Amino acid sequence: MRKVIEFTRIRFFMIAVSVIVIIAGLTSTVLQQGFNLGIDFQAGSSQRVEISAPATVEQVRAALEGLPGILVQTVGGEEQQQFSIRVRDTGAIEDFSSVMPDRVISQLEAQFGSGTVEELESAYVGPRFAGDLAGQAAMLTSLALALILMYLWFRFRLGYAVAAIATLVHDVLFMLGFIGALQLEVSTATIAAVLTIVGYSLNDTIVIFDRIRENETLLRDAPFSTIINTSITQSLSRTLITSATTMLAVLAIFIFATGTIQDFALNLMVGIVVGTYSSIFIASPTLLGWHRRQRARSKKKQMEKYGRAAAAEPAKRPESAAADVPAPAAAAVSGEPQPVTVPDAETVKRELAQRKQQSAGKNVPRSKRKKKK
Repeated sequence: MRKVIEFTRIRFFMIAVSVIVIIAGLTSTVLQQGFNLGIDFQAGSSQRVEISAPATVEQVRAALEGLPGILVQTVGGEEQQQFSIRVRDTGAIEDFSSVMPDRVISQLEAQFGSGTVEELESAYVGPRFAGDLAGQAAMLTSLALALILMYLWFRFRLGYAVAAIATLVHDVLFMLGFIGALQLEVSTATIAAVLTIVGYSLNDTIVIFDRIRENETLLRDAPFSTIINTSITQSLSRTLITSATTMLAVLAIFIFATGTIQDFALNLMVGIVVGTYSSIFIASPTLLGWHRRQRARSKKKQMEKYGRAAAAEPAKRPESAAADVPAPAAAAVSGEPQPVTVPDAETVKRELAQRKQQSAGKNVPRSKRKKKK
């Protein structure tokens, strides 16, 4: 039989490590004056241009160096020579919506030659639209977490749902701290990466939770911590292999891609590691803590309900009746647990046999009773 790894023994240490890393990342983000919001979440201009002269993304980005929050991407194939250019509006330039597009065209023509740049499309994203977009992204993320909670509550139990949501919150906070500490640009691709990580982590967590639920029936006499450790050990090889194969694919994207796609791949790689870690060291310990707390609460309610009744009953009985009670029965009334002795077991068997004989005639159908008569 495979040796069971005691993951729950180090749960407090691993949770403490997660809390320290998250606090460090968020603190670094605050010290750097918040996140590096991209053009998707800040006001700015967006242009699509076509350059007739040979040009690459790096050359276009170098030609526009000095502009605030510049973002350059290739549109279509390389032979089309079309580029998407976004510039952030920091508020330092008056009449930004009309001044900045002309400045972009002039700087590109200074690099590639006069008359080589044609503007195909130009748009301006105002501060209000950027704020609405950020609010919608936060609302959709919260809605996704709420739907996940409802599904897990229906699919498993409330404790499983709470543990899964705690894991997802851990993953999101970890990613936000990582993105903010490194000042990676926050764009719609970043939101997509975070939601992808949430789905990936949730998948790993559900696999382990499903194994825990199955082992609750198979190992019903074992402690819940043993059930959790056994379930994680049984699912460990599957979890690690899945994470490794996914990491290889994302690593290829990170190596060969550039710009926003490369940042997207970097976020995914970190998220895969964090999601695998949290499904083992955050989700299951949280479920264990919930289970123990519910058990303690249930035991407390039973003690309050039955303990008071048992304590009040001897006071109502007369002293003479209490004196006639044998020692084992008196101990049972007082609430002290007593082992079942052999004579007690034999007495119970005789009483059950007598009751069975007495009720034997009552269970005979009426048709058979008439035949006997």
